[in-house]
Amino acid sequence: MVAEQFESLADLRANPLRPFNQTEAKAAQAALKEIGQQEPLVAEALKEASPLKDFLVAALSLSPFLKESLTIQPSLLAKALREPLETLLERAVTTARQSWQPGETATPSEAEVMAALRLAKREVSVLLALADLSRMHDARQTTAWLTRLADAAVAASIDHLLLAADTSGKLKLADRTDPSRDCGLIVLGMGKLGAGELNYSSDIDLVVFYDVETGVLPDPLEASEIYGRMMRRLIRMMQERTGDGYVFRTDLRLRPDPGSTPLAVSVEAALIYYEGRGQNWERAAYIKARPMAGDLKAGEDFLRQLVPFVFRKYLDYAAIADIHSIKRQIHAHKGHGAIAVKGHDVKLGRGGIREIEFFAQTQQLIAGGRMPPLRARRTEDALAALAQAQWIKPEIATELTNAYWFLRDVEHRIQMVRDEQTHRLPETETELKRIAFMMGFDDTKAFSEHLEAVLRIVEKRYARLFEQEAKLSAADGNLVFTGQNDDPETLNTLSRMGFERPADMSRVIRTWHYGRYRATQSVEARERLTELMPELLSAFGRSKRADEALLRFDGFLKALPAGIQLFSLLGNNQNLLTLVVNIMSSAPRLADIIAQRPHVFDGMLDPGLMAEMPTRAYLEERLRVFLGGARHYEDLLDRLRIFASEQRFLIGIRLLTGAIDGIKAGRAFTHLADLIITQALQAVQQEIRQVHGDFPAGRVAVIGMGKLGSHELTAGSDVDVILLYDYEDGALESDGEKPIDAVRYFTRITQRLIAALSAPTAEGIVFEVDLRLRPSGNKGPVATRINAFRKYQEEEAWTWEHMALSRARPICGDESLMSEAQQVMEAILSRPRETAKIAADVAEMRGLIEKEKPPRDLWDLKLLPGGLIDIEFLAQFARLIAPFAPDDAESQEPRLTGTGKALSRYGQGILTQDELELCLGALRFYTELSQIIRLCVGSEFEPKDAPAGLIERLCVAADAPNLKLVEADIKRLSKSVRSAFQATLRRASSG
Repeated sequence: MVAEQFESLADLRANPLRPFNQTEAKAAQAALKEIGQQEPLVAEALKEASPLKDFLVAALSLSPFLKESLTIQPSLLAKALREPLETLLERAVTTARQSWQPGETATPSEAEVMAALRLAKREVSVLLALADLSRMHDARQTTAWLTRLADAAVAASIDHLLLAADTSGKLKLADRTDPSRDCGLIVLGMGKLGAGELNYSSDIDLVVFYDVETGVLPDPLEASEIYGRMMRRLIRMMQERTGDGYVFRTDLRLRPDPGSTPLAVSVEAALIYYEGRGQNWERAAYIKARPMAGDLKAGEDFLRQLVPFVFRKYLDYAAIADIHSIKRQIHAHKGHGAIAVKGHDVKLGRGGIREIEFFAQTQQLIAGGRMPPLRARRTEDALAALAQAQWIKPEIATELTNAYWFLRDVEHRIQMVRDEQTHRLPETETELKRIAFMMGFDDTKAFSEHLEAVLRIVEKRYARLFEQEAKLSAADGNLVFTGQNDDPETLNTLSRMGFERPADMSRVIRTWHYGRYRATQSVEARERLTELMPELLSAFGRSKRADEALLRFDGFLKALPAGIQLFSLLGNNQNLLTLVVNIMSSAPRLADIIAQRPHVFDGMLDPGLMAEMPTRAYLEERLRVFLGGARHYEDLLDRLRIFASEQRFLIGIRLLTGAIDGIKAGRAFTHLADLIITQALQAVQQEIRQVHGDFPAGRVAVIGMGKLGSHELTAGSDVDVILLYDYEDGALESDGEKPIDAVRYFTRITQRLIAALSAPTAEGIVFEVDLRLRPSGNKGPVATRINAFRKYQEEEAWTWEHMALSRARPICGDESLMSEAQQVMEAILSRPRETAKIAADVAEMRGLIEKEKPPRDLWDLKLLPGGLIDIEFLAQFARLIAPFAPDDAESQEPRLTGTGKALSRYGQGILTQDELELCLGALRFYTELSQIIRLCVGSEFEPKDAPAGLIERLCVAADAPNLKLVEADIKRLSKSVRSAFQATLRRASSG
């Protein structure tokens, strides 16, 4: 005889459950017939037409999972027809809870426990599906029974694992008949499991802690390994799919900092973490936390200790800002557009379950510290408590409670179709009809209208809760970075923003929120970063290669000592935010500098950065102030290194943003080098003087060569120098405590200067120093006396050395020696020369370079035929054969060492006017591109691998719409420059 309860449940004449379609109905009838062949009670009950038969046909047609489960285990339907539903559910849960217990003869194996739990899960799932669809149960009862089953399954598994550990000697339990009692192993149910509101096909979220003080561990040092192995077995027992199915997918990633902690965490470590690094979303998560397995008493004690972390004592501005930041984390969206039913996520979408939960949790966190009744785990209870406390109006509580359970019903039916963990409504009309019928609606139109009305109510209440915020987000979509699970909507949002690997980027961002970096360890820093996140991600998304930019920003954050100030500044300064994104997306080299030495970023905080040009006077004044507090030699050198790296970086920023062009950047980098070398030389001389004294009438001067001499340094240039000296004839040694001869004295000055500039330290190096342009090159002494320098240049130097001399200029040192060196160089350069021979030498040297160091590709702007070397050689050639201009001696800059100025002055009459203008234009073009490339990526530029921001910057610099046209300009100019170079030398040779 069929149980009366089921006859009454099937009496749905007023609003019967409708089958999905005729095809599915026939398949359901066939399945029921097959079940009846094995279960006579089922065959008898369904022999005649009846509401019960109609209901079962409809239910099985709508839920493939239900049909499959009953076909596999027909006895379940027979049980449901024979006995009261509550009795069956109670028995299944009890069986699951007792599955670990030893029998009269043996203790169940792990496989036997797993099998018992899976059979119980199938039975409960089938019974609840029948009860739910027949409307005997509502969502409250369904979630409660599912939670009870999860509690029983996890508790039984924990007891089994504890008993096994005791048997193997890993643990020493207080009571083998009650393994969990006083064991110190705490298993907390989180989320819907903790609240007693588990989904039909939900994961279960667990957090596991252990107390080493309970005495159950023979060796407390092995706790992490023992409990970690136990948790891996727990996960296997819960979620491994066997022939009997699975119990629950199990997630332990809500534990503290899951990326770097074991599956079970000690109580002491957990409390330290939550006190110092606990995050906003973790506070919200612990509202629902509940001890549900293991040592329940220890679990309650642990949660009591967490109360101050979850519920703050005072309602202050910081707490409210904290809550707002959670809101942005959990669900950021822009505006309030239309809600579409098809494909809508009833959990995370607008107006969904998450918004109702967060509506309650937000206010619980704000006021729960002062009002303990608000600390309810269940959403419905929390809304009721908020209304009771007059925190919200009673009608709002009722409205949201009704909406919550309606949406949970929809969620259950979505999952009930195929036992899939999804919260998204079908995209197709046909599949949406299935959900509508399962909900008891006549068609999709009626269901959609009702669902839209519910979603709009929730969305309205949720939005009003934070309507005081003028700006919710810069992103149109979810931006959820809580816990360890990727939110599918967030991944879609990141993808739409322009990120190619949204899952990887989401994982990186979660790292920031876990406080693993010094910059994000404080609660305040994470709050500021969370508020900044939508704008930051949108800005990265606009940079084309968003992933690369974000990863470079991650490197920057990793090295940053503190983050609150920076995040606050970026949040309130759009220009600064744009600049940071520009660096990360365009200039890997600058981004690396920031990551390695975050202090260089400080200069970017100067609001006048772009307005102030980096002139020599500007840099000199800042260096004077910066060195003012130096206490000793090493301190001064460290300050020089810091100043050099910061100012080189800031000059680069001006170049990157277009505030200065490549030629001005070259002069600025050179001014900086001049000032640093000057200070370093003075410091070195003072150090030498303290040990060795002065050398009688000793004089020292540093001569800048190469790009240093011509004011054309780039961000990554070496500095080429020569150190000249002189002293009183007849002097044999210095006059200090440790006197030394002249060669050693001035050699030591040179060596100490090189070390001061290029020795690697914690603050890096100032410059790589190159001495190869000194007389006799690497074979000669590192320091040269002025008369030896004169003699070498007059008698031994090659043409190429005189060409190099045309770019040389005194940098610093004794004024009289600098002047004497200048006169020597002027005299050498002004000597009459045989034009044809010099032309032949220049052509030979250019050919040799081309043979030994051919250009890598078109973008090797220095070595490219018709590139920078050709133009530099023309300027140097012109200087060597040009007659000495009589007004040079009276000029403030008697000899022009810069390539462009030298070419303009000395090239007249040697090149045609067209050739001169061509070369000057090409020089500006090459300089601009090469300065940007050296700044952003170093010496080598590969277009296919270059950051999109760099390519864009190069196109702007070249005034071209794309890189192909820039390359076309390079080809055209280089070909023309090479022709001018060859024509000039031909004319000079023929004479």
